[in-house]
Amino acid sequence: MNIKQVILQAFHDHPDRFISGEELSQMCGCSRTAVWKHMEELRRDGYEVEAVRKSGYRLVAAPDRLSAAEVTAGLGTQRIGQQVFAYDEVVSTQPLAHEVATKGSPEGTLVLAELQTGGKGRLGRPWHSPKGSGIWMSLIVRPVIPLPKTPQMTLLTAVCVAQSIREETGLAVKIKWPNDIFIGDKKVCGILTELHAESDRVHYLVIGIGINVNSVSSDFPEDLAQIATSLRIESGQPVNRVRLIQRFCRIFESWYDHFLQDGFQQIKENWEAHSYTIGRDVSVQTISQKLEGRAIGLDEAGVLLVRDASGQVHKVYSADVNYRANE
Repeated sequence: MNIKQVILQAFHDHPDRFISGEELSQMCGCSRTAVWKHMEELRRDGYEVEAVRKSGYRLVAAPDRLSAAEVTAGLGTQRIGQQVFAYDEVVSTQPLAHEVATKGSPEGTLVLAELQTGGKGRLGRPWHSPKGSGIWMSLIVRPVIPLPKTPQMTLLTAVCVAQSIREETGLAVKIKWPNDIFIGDKKVCGILTELHAESDRVHYLVIGIGINVNSVSSDFPEDLAQIATSLRIESGQPVNRVRLIQRFCRIFESWYDHFLQDGFQQIKENWEAHSYTIGRDVSVQTISQKLEGRAIGLDEAGVLLVRDASGQVHKVYSADVNYRANE
């Protein structure tokens, strides 16, 4: 951690008391003058820091912005989120994550942005990513798993995002196969998993996550307003984005370790328990055919199972899934 991160970590660990300049200088391994200079930098960054002679410093308020120092302070994970690249504006966090992954960034690295000008979802569809209102991030993982199991990582991530939102906001969220999070009948989050691998091994995955957090109705273009929502719209109050990211990192690390050690079964059961898709009549468009039937669950590998009118069960590996009114 750099000095700014150490200071923010100290404030997080001791929220109810002043911390002396001498104590901070020992924590940071620098002079008290250097501590003072970093306090001034924090103030310029929007932090409200109270300084009292002979008492020290106390953090009063933090700005609503995503920074490496904010995310890592008090994070409480071993590797997920321990390295963070945070940007004010990017085209997309996905290619930046690929870039740092190929240069050897460790598993768990996060790439965050306040604004994406060219965010993309599944099948290259544009993803609306306005400044300061959402979580637009990409996570690098390096699982030692067979190549056919990599699609399970998208389902695992969906379970983690859904759990994070439920715990942070109390909202009832559902998972739409394979990569969307819904509240009611509106989308609040999309997940995009990209793979870098050879035929016999996975080098890394970049998991892109876009969450509409504090958007208000007027932030959505007209074509999205009827199908998209935000945590703020649904809960009626602002949501702390840093805290939600930290919660996600902790939950993801726990589920990911379980997946690597014990397999997919418990993740599958959790996904099915919170599914928006299972039990619904669906229209499925694959590359080669259109299928209509009822989604009945996942198989042991995480493939969607759809039963048609004749009773035949089809395995859906990759497709657009639309919903029909149940009979």
